[in-house]
Amino acid sequence: MYALAIHGGAGALPRTQFSREREQEYRQSLARALSAGQTLLERGQSALDAVEAAVTALEDDPLFNAGCGAVLCEDGSVELDAAIMSGSDLRAGAVAGVRHVRNPIQLARRVLEKSQHVFLVGDGAERFAAEVGCERVPNDYFITQYRSEQLQAQRRATPVLDEPPLGTVGAVARDMRGRLAAATSTGGMAGKRRGRVGDSPVIGAGTYADDRSCAVSTTGHGEWFLRTVQAYDIAARVTYGGYSLSDAINEAITLRLTRLGATGGLIAVNSGGEIVMQYNTPAMFRACLRSGEPATIEIY
Repeated sequence: MYALAIHGGAGALPRTQFSREREQEYRQSLARALSAGQTLLERGQSALDAVEAAVTALEDDPLFNAGCGAVLCEDGSVELDAAIMSGSDLRAGAVAGVRHVRNPIQLARRVLEKSQHVFLVGDGAERFAAEVGCERVPNDYFITQYRSEQLQAQRRATPVLDEPPLGTVGAVARDMRGRLAAATSTGGMAGKRRGRVGDSPVIGAGTYADDRSCAVSTTGHGEWFLRTVQAYDIAARVTYGGYSLSDAINEAITLRLTRLGATGGLIAVNSGGEIVMQYNTPAMFRACLRSGEPATIEIY
């Protein structure tokens, strides 16, 4: 039995500001990404392969805040972060502040497999990308008209355009051998200072996987997810505290984060194939499936 869940960000998204046509576009994008991962799981490939494929599809989709279509830094450029982790052996790869790698999640996978390190940033990550043959693109490849207009609106302190203020992407999976994996990719915060790194690429904060407990990918208020080491906190509750996956996540999202005034959500899967997707915001783009069951795609 395999299981797969993906997310495309959580945030404030009133239904009145989201047209039916736009909603359908997002649902189709989530379906494509889910299918990319499912195809590999059905072939018997690893959970690691599946989460990389799903996140790659979301990075290539300008609707989301990862890869093409990512939010802009304060100077109008794009810096990208990503991480991937294998739950069977706790191997992980992460990158931050990359500016020319088309698919940061693929570079994170290369760090996991071809480097003695776990986390590479900036120019060092770019040089490694060139060494291992990751596709590289000009920085303006990532920039869309909407994101440029979004930054201008932010500079004017006027309301951001009538579009979803969210978009970090992630995936978690259990493969047919019971192995777990997680992956997360993001452009970060709109208008962020150059060099800012959020929770997404930080192992234990935005991304974590351990076959003994669960695989987790988060999205939301990155600074708080960093401070609370959110992804590992959930895994630790399951491993050492005896929590069920749903109870651990409810404790984290409904109680801990909400009490701190933090907003966001996460997706998780355990070794039994149980999937939990929870958030404390008005909406979270999310989708999931398990072998033999139909896919579920939701926004609200």
